[in-house]
Amino acid sequence: MNRVLGSPNLYVIADREALAGRDLPDAVVEIADAEVDWIQIRDKTGDDGRLFREVEQCCRRLEGRATRLWVDDRVDLAALLPVAGVHLGQSDLSPATARKLLGVAPWIGRSTHSLEQVREADREPAVDVVAVGPVFATISKKNADPTVGLEFLRRARRLTNRLIVAIGGITVDNLRAVLDAGADSVVVLGAVCRADNIGQSCRRMLAVGAGES
Repeated sequence: MNRVLGSPNLYVIADREALAGRDLPDAVVEIADAEVDWIQIRDKTGDDGRLFREVEQCCRRLEGRATRLWVDDRVDLAALLPVAGVHLGQSDLSPATARKLLGVAPWIGRSTHSLEQVREADREPAVDVVAVGPVFATISKKNADPTVGLEFLRRARRLTNRLIVAIGGITVDNLRAVLDAGADSVVVLGAVCRADNIGQSCRRMLAVGAGES
């Protein structure tokens, strides 16, 4: 896979809990229909069989589209299915080990919550994308790390030339400030998955990110 990623116009996490009973593959397709570049599937329920089937279904339904599919945590699924990326938290498998298992593809993202973690991610050749956050308070993650704020994001930007995606409490109202602070893109979850109209929410955020409103 080409290691030149390019900045995604928007990175949406399709989270089972936040979707509150809505069909996950249908939601992924709805997000893709809004022309979102990257979608990550996240399911913390522990039903491995269902998750495999749903990621497999999403891969089929997005085949031929420009949207790139990621999985959260699950290096095994990234090895078995044609996803574009796997995102790893600080308590997950290390990026170096994941790279040994996955080979040159897919892309690997790494969560960071401190400047030292940003430095470590920058030094790790296996890491393609550095996720910084939570920038603002979020209800989408249990036991979330302390918020880091926009000044932290500015400092993180000076520490790495890797692609930085900012995550945590990002909405249509603060999205532009996050991009202006140095993020290459933003990761959103609740603002999309909890919206009454998922596609409309994505399009609104894309417009704000592009400076159209």
